[in-house]
This record gives sequence, structure tokens and C-alpha cells, in this order.
Amino acid sequence: MARIAVFNQKGGVGKTTTTLNLAALLARRGRDPLILDLDPQAHLTNVCGVAVAAPERSLYGFYAAGASLAGLIRFIGAGLKVIPAHLELSKVDTQFGKGPNVLNRLNAGIVRETLNTDRPIIMDVCPTLGVLSLNSVFAADRVLVPISADYLATRGAEQMERTLRALEHVLKKRMERRYVLTRFDSRRKLSWEIDRELRERYGADVCATRIAESVSLAESPSKGRDVFAHAPESRGARDHEALLDELETSGFMQ
Repeated sequence: MARIAVFNQKGGVGKTTTTLNLAALLARRGRDPLILDLDPQAHLTNVCGVAVAAPERSLYGFYAAGASLAGLIRFIGAGLKVIPAHLELSKVDTQFGKGPNVLNRLNAGIVRETLNTDRPIIMDVCPTLGVLSLNSVFAADRVLVPISADYLATRGAEQMERTLRALEHVLKKRMERRYVLTRFDSRRKLSWEIDRELRERYGADVCATRIAESVSLAESPSKGRDVFAHAPESRGARDHEALLDELETSGFMQ
């Protein structure tokens, strides 16, 4: 089963929204997804309504105390499972450095506990390049990069492309990736210009599906719901369904 890191070094591009809604739809399709929140800001954890009583009950416990990943899984309803984040995750970089052992720790844990044999894993990755984000790339077999349709979008894509190419020298393989355009407004000329530029530069690595700017996607996190629970007939729900269909058809989500 696929392990997908949802990652962009630019914040505010819809990583958490993309992670949550793809996982929610996978759950509705009986795929039993597991979400990992690797962002110390814990936005996804909060949206899921998970209260973390102590840092050790979050993913931080895996790094700091050797807690099992399976023991950290929280069930949040509708077939969704999440390993939550905590602010203490921000200390992982300084506590453990950046040696090869720590960079492969998450991958080793997933393999050791056979968490990925019959379910997809989707990781919501912090936007900074450090131990947590590198752990996600080392643990992933594919990277999904949300790119918001704004002025700095192409710079964010360039930065991600440079990062992935640099990491490929260590991984000894090309990391398969897809760029998905989010917050797309078809009424704005800039949105179409960004779309055209991304497709000219990255070709088939850019998803055909675009995630439109929509009220339902903006509202659903504040309600503590994925878009399918909040507004199942909305444009936001249809766009994420189309995105998952595309990723599954292409083999990216297999």
C-alpha cells in the first residue's frame, strides 16, 4: 500500500486540507487509511478533535521515548485513524540531530510494526525542511505537493523540486511526485497563468485535477469535519473525489 507524504516547504497551501479529505474519502471507500500528523502546529490533530493529554501520547513519544506507533493511533470516527502531533515535536531537530539513524526512524518503525501492509498511510508534513519532514520523505514512496494558485506558487514548486532532487542522491531513486493546484479560482487570470507555467515545467507530474477555492473547504476545518461530512455535495467534495480517482487510476495511490 502507498505511503504518501503531503509536503510543501511553503505554508498555507492546503496540505492539511488535502491530507484530511483524501484520507476521509479513502476511509469511505473501505481502504482503512492511517494519517500521521508530522507538523508541530498540530492543525490536523486539532481539526480531528483529538486532545493530546501529554506529549508522549503523540508522535513525539515515538521519537523521544520509543513508543510504538500502533500504540499512538487514535480512532476519530468514520473509519479514520490518526497518530496525533504535539508542539513538543518542534524539539525533535535539536534533540536528535540529522544523522542517518534518525532520518530513517519513521520508516523503520512503520516497517517493524507492519503498519502499511494493508492500508495506505498519508502524512501531513511540516513546511520546514528538518528531521520531521525528512523522516516523512524517507518513509514515503511518493510525495504529493499542494501548490496554491497565488503569486508565490511557482517559487514553492521550484523549491520542492530542488529539495526532492537533492534527496534522490541519498535515496538512490527518483521520488515519484505529483503537484496538485489548490485554491484555484477560474475567474482569475493569475490562476490560469500559474496552471500553464506548472504544466510547462513539470508536465505529467502535475495533476489534471485542480482543487477550486470553495466555501465548503474553508468552513469544514472550523467545524472539525472533513468536507465529505460537512458538505458532501459541494464543489470541494467533488474536486477531492476527482483527485483521488486520478491518483488511484494512475497508480500513485496504490
